[in-house]
Parts: sequence; structure tokens; C-alpha cells
Amino acid sequence: MTIARPAPAVLAAETWRERERAHTARAHGLTRAHRERAARHEPHPVEDFLFTYYSYKPAVLHRWHPGEDIELRDAATDARADWRWYAPGTTPGSLVVDGAAFRDDRRVLIANIGSIVRATAGRAPGFGCFGLHEWAMVYRQREHRHPVPLRLGRDGTDAVVEAHDLRCTHFDAFRFFTPDAVPRNRETPTRQQQAALEQPGCLHAGMDLYKWAVKLGPLVPGELLLDAFELARDIRELDMKASPYDLADWGYEPVRIETAVGKAAYVRAQRGFAVRGQMLRSRLLAIVDA
Repeated sequence: MTIARPAPAVLAAETWRERERAHTARAHGLTRAHRERAARHEPHPVEDFLFTYYSYKPAVLHRWHPGEDIELRDAATDARADWRWYAPGTTPGSLVVDGAAFRDDRRVLIANIGSIVRATAGRAPGFGCFGLHEWAMVYRQREHRHPVPLRLGRDGTDAVVEAHDLRCTHFDAFRFFTPDAVPRNRETPTRQQQAALEQPGCLHAGMDLYKWAVKLGPLVPGELLLDAFELARDIRELDMKASPYDLADWGYEPVRIETAVGKAAYVRAQRGFAVRGQMLRSRLLAIVDA
């Protein structure tokens, strides 16, 4: 049986344009430092990550979508009239996200996102990894991914890895482990196992919520997209503060996970991110399942 979608909620022009202005101002604030550094060709080992690893340009964040089933009055002359995935609404001159067309075109992608996000949301969080994935990425290597010195030096960094149990469950972190670090990990994650292994305490699973929000395109309200970006930004900062790199030149105080005090600080932050991540997962699943 086909279930009809509800009639779109209608937003007056002044209402949706104010939401769009607020979104644009917020997005520009979140991307300003990166854009200014890019103009100077000045890299940043922490803040550039969300724009290089995920390869989404700031313009992706700057564009506001109302989400599905929201009709925008008096929008026919707006630039979005030429955007893909928009269609005329029920009243003359209005526009609405063409959710049906987007879902039909991206059916497999949406199903995959739903399976990963749903499985992660339903799993108990784990807090015993202490961010050692970053350490495993430089284990026994003379050269490493970031042109930043190691806080404990190479031998000290290797000693931390050897003194701990590696518990990484996230494939996109595990795939950067050095060859000597791979057999030290409890799991051997693969892309096919992602839905089976992902858990909400994982920092990278939390960062990936930004990726999923982008991939769901115009179905995701702009406010949710920026919430996901802010969570990813905050997680990335902890990820690098707990890493083996010396980031003092960039103003970061390390979270010394090789100590008991550092481990406790890491887990406290990790728990907070897990709560924020689960709230975002609930909002994304509501979109996937609409």
C-alpha cells in the first residue's frame, strides 16, 4: 500500500528568508578562518581536516535547504529555482524540495546511510580506545601523515602503542594504521563490516555524521547540517589534542592519554560527544525513514 506524504508546511517569504539569512551568517562564521587561511595558502593541521578529508567545500555549508515537505512561498525568482532537486510547490510561485526525485535517484545511498546510522544508534557506546588510532597511524614510522613533530618522539610514541590495547572499530581510521600496528588491533574492520562494528562512542563515527548529512543533500535542513559540522569540528579538536603530535605552536594543550589523568579527560569528552551524536542520529534517521 502506498502511503501519501503529508501536505507541505508552508513558510511565508519573510519567514524562510530570515531562516536562510541566519543560516548563511552562521555558516560563514564557521568557515571564515579556513577560507582566510586558504587565501593565504596557510595550512592548519586541525581545522583543515573537515574540508580536506571529507572534500566538501565551504559552499556546501553556506547553502541553506529547508528540508523535505517545506514549501517556500514567493521563491520562484530566487536563485534556488535553478538548483537541482527543487520543484514548484502547491501555490503559484512557491518551491519545495523534490524529495521523491532525490530519494529515487539516491535510493541505495540512503539505504546504506540508514543501515549504518541505525545500527550505530542501537549499539552501546565504547569508551576504551583513548584515541590511540592516531598513535597507531605513526607506529614505527620514520615519516608520518602530518608535518608536525611527535610530542614524545618516535621511540616514546611507539612505547605508548606497545603499552596499550588497540580497540579501533572504525574502518576509515583503521585503514591508515601502519603495517606494524594492524595486527595489534583487536578487530580487523572492513568497509563491509561498517554497520556491524560502528559504535556511538567512536570519535570518527561522530564526525561521519557530518558526511551523512551532506550526502542526504536537500532532505537535511540547513540547521541540522551545521549542527553536524559543529560536532565534527569539536570532535576533531579532541582527536588531535589526544594524538601523539605536538600542537603547541597552534595553541593546543595536549590531552595526555598516556596518563591516567589524560585518559579520564578523554573519556569525559568522549561521553559528551556520544550524547550529542545520538541526538543527531535520531534526527537523521527521521529523515531517512520519512
